[in-house]
Amino acid sequence: MARPLLVHDDARDFADAVLAGLAQPQKVIPARFFYDRAGSELFEAITELPEYYPTRTEIGILESHAADIAATVGPGRAVIEFGSGSSMKTPLLLRAIAPAAYVPVDISAEFLQASAAALAADFPGLVVLPVAADFTAPFKLPGGIAALPRLGFFPGSTLGNLAPIAAIDLLRGFATTLGNGSWLVIGLDLAPGPGKSRATLEAAYDDAQGVTAAFNCNLLHRINRELDGTVQTQDFTHRAVWNDVLGRIEMHLVAACDTGFMAAGQHFSLAAGEHIHTENSYKWTLPEARLMARASGWVPVADWTDADGRFSLNLWQRDDGRMQP
Repeated sequence: MARPLLVHDDARDFADAVLAGLAQPQKVIPARFFYDRAGSELFEAITELPEYYPTRTEIGILESHAADIAATVGPGRAVIEFGSGSSMKTPLLLRAIAPAAYVPVDISAEFLQASAAALAADFPGLVVLPVAADFTAPFKLPGGIAALPRLGFFPGSTLGNLAPIAAIDLLRGFATTLGNGSWLVIGLDLAPGPGKSRATLEAAYDDAQGVTAAFNCNLLHRINRELDGTVQTQDFTHRAVWNDVLGRIEMHLVAACDTGFMAAGQHFSLAAGEHIHTENSYKWTLPEARLMARASGWVPVADWTDADGRFSLNLWQRDDGRMQP
């Protein structure tokens, strides 16, 4: 899990997606609908769970290596963060690299203004220029940073929300937006390996306290709250499983018995064992991450991991066509 690429949705959007998704042979509800108020609060609780290593691990890597990033990219850059700033990660980067400006980009104007105001208060001498935009599509950066070198920041393994081809397309878009001479700091959750078992990864999405299960099941509560639903939520269980073939964690809501319900005036039924697919979260090996960088117009320069190899923080430079040895 990570904060999604897009969190802005409305009642019609949710209704259309639910009706279309539940009508498919393999039922699905897009993961972006996790994040209503209740879901957002549950996600914040998830990030503090002992099983959920990504947030604290990335913070630890950033604390250890922000100075290395600063030494490589130099001072005076405009930092463009794709997704509004984390209250802990973003300040660590900004304090290390002495930026000339900070540009948070987020589709949710309300969330954006709140996070930008908080950062401006913490860094009173820093120019903060928030941009309300969908960063998965082309958008314009503020004219005030036109002459500044740029550093993109995309923490949290948010890229894992996307299938590999779509992830490469997004990274190509970042390269175009940031322009020649730019750098990108990106967090990536790693696939199981010598120091990271499948059980560790699955536990991060299926904690002992059941917070992630409640987060997943909140989609059913949303149907009941917002679509006049009649879902018997106790008929469903949470399942998180590592799909080794596709390199991703999958989350599902599994019918524990034959069940049926109404949603937005339509009836749906599931047989026992049938499931609603609610999220994919892709993971990578370091060689895969480097290959993805090169496929999307970036040159991998450095990567840092925790001692167990669970998470990586990566520094990439835009490939401006210079000859490489």
